[in-house]
Amino acid sequence: MQGSANLNVMIKAARKAARSLLKDFREVEQLQVSAKGPGDFVSRADRAAEEIIKEELMEARPNYGFLGEEGGGVEGKDPTRRWIVDPLDGTTNYLHAMPHWAISIALEHKGEIVSAVVYDPSKDEMFFAEKGEGAWLNDTQRLRVSARSKMSEAVFGAGLPPDGGKYLPAILRDLGKLMPMCSGMRRNGAASLDLCWVAAGRFEGYWEYNLKPWDIAAGILIAREAGAFVEPIREEQSLLEDGHVLCGAEPIFDAFAKVIRSRD
Repeated sequence: MQGSANLNVMIKAARKAARSLLKDFREVEQLQVSAKGPGDFVSRADRAAEEIIKEELMEARPNYGFLGEEGGGVEGKDPTRRWIVDPLDGTTNYLHAMPHWAISIALEHKGEIVSAVVYDPSKDEMFFAEKGEGAWLNDTQRLRVSARSKMSEAVFGAGLPPDGGKYLPAILRDLGKLMPMCSGMRRNGAASLDLCWVAAGRFEGYWEYNLKPWDIAAGILIAREAGAFVEPIREEQSLLEDGHVLCGAEPIFDAFAKVIRSRD
């Protein structure tokens, strides 16, 4: 797929940050065996990756706004456009030397995500999409959601609150209802990739509570452009503001949503 100039800038920024993160990831694998542990090192790697991405994006589009996980928000001269960036989605995986983490970059225009990149450097999988142009993996593979329509054949992804918190009872209730009905559950630890895996047909659905805009902005567009339905868990909520996301392949979405939205 021949992407827009903005998309090409996003892909370039993701690849540049990935080189830095992969270099540090090799160090994390060594630090795992030390008594001190790699926590501070990973925090620095995260911040450095965001700076690389921000520099690339703002150099190319200096008038756009910027919202990042580490550095917060910057208002742009163009109030209609902003970048939404998570430089390291799956920090806990990265911290434990697990090769499942991603760089997520979205472009928002007038409150709507119009371009998206999610890059998994460990597997060299570049997921990307532009509104109305479909979703793609590594330039050559057009993404399509799973065609499975039976809950008994479906595999779902879920996010668990890392510190328990007030959403733990809700997710445990959801799991108790869904697990007897489906083929399997997975908790992979990177929301952006969970959404992309629905887009790629690896999951039939995914849900999670209390996410931040940078966790899901890019993945939402990629999933939708591959044919997924992406909605708030409560239909009256806002996806990016409330952060409770429900994503599923079209053939199974209604049955999946009925289970997660039920409070019986």
